[in-house]
Amino acid sequence: MRTAPEHDARMANMRFASVYPQYVKKVESKGRTKDELHQVIKWLTGFDEMKLLELIEEGVTFETFFKKAKLNPKAPQITGVICGYRIEEIENELTRQVRYLDKLVDELAKGKKMEKILRQV
Repeated sequence: MRTAPEHDARMANMRFASVYPQYVKKVESKGRTKDELHQVIKWLTGFDEMKLLELIEEGVTFETFFKKAKLNPKAPQITGVICGYRIEEIENELTRQVRYLDKLVDELAKGKKMEKILRQV
């Protein structure tokens, strides 16, 4: 699936720190915890809580965030539709990575078991 260049640029330039509080709010409003969110982010990116908070403090863009990440080799197993896009069909790598994260946060908020979210089953 081809996304518009403007869409990809907007994703690349969006600051992770501006989206992170929305992730926290989404999962906590559904009875999940910030620790669980951090576990999901660490699984996808390799960032522990200290590194995550450092990146938030730096105000990095999603482009920088994912350049510094060591993406989990199981990340391509994250499939489905998020924000109207079928993840596995997104051609732009960075946009696909951002949607991986969105999908994991969505699964967490929907109450999926952690083993399924972390692709351990």
